[in-house]
Amino acid sequence: MDRNEFTEMLLHRTKGLAIETIKLVSSFPHKTEFYVIGNQLVKSATSTAANYRAVNRARSDKEFFAKLSIVIEECDETLFWIEILEESNLIEQNKLIKLKDETLELLKIFSKSRKTAKSNNSKTQSFKNSINQKLNNSIIQ
Repeated sequence: MDRNEFTEMLLHRTKGLAIETIKLVSSFPHKTEFYVIGNQLVKSATSTAANYRAVNRARSDKEFFAKLSIVIEECDETLFWIEILEESNLIEQNKLIKLKDETLELLKIFSKSRKTAKSNNSKTQSFKNSINQKLNNSIIQ
């Protein structure tokens, strides 16, 4: 799978996460606790998808890293609200398994991507520093 295919797959998966979250929340009973948790869950899941879309339009490495960090935060928040539903026994756990598994997997992918981006950025910066040092040394001599 090349980079473009991988990106398309993640765009599809994040949008799918948002849609499945909306479907789940739309089945919630009309009670305050479900409204509050459901609202937060939909916000974070849809934000994960929307912000991942924005990652792919980043104009610089710094912007890419910053937007990817937002995706990770939102995905982690989605996982938090799923865990709240699970641990409070408000929803049957079997209704949350697929959503939780997908959220965890996406979170791992995005976290690894950010770690790789940071490593690549450090290598690039180190290379630039090395070249600048050589240029400065040749100018001084």
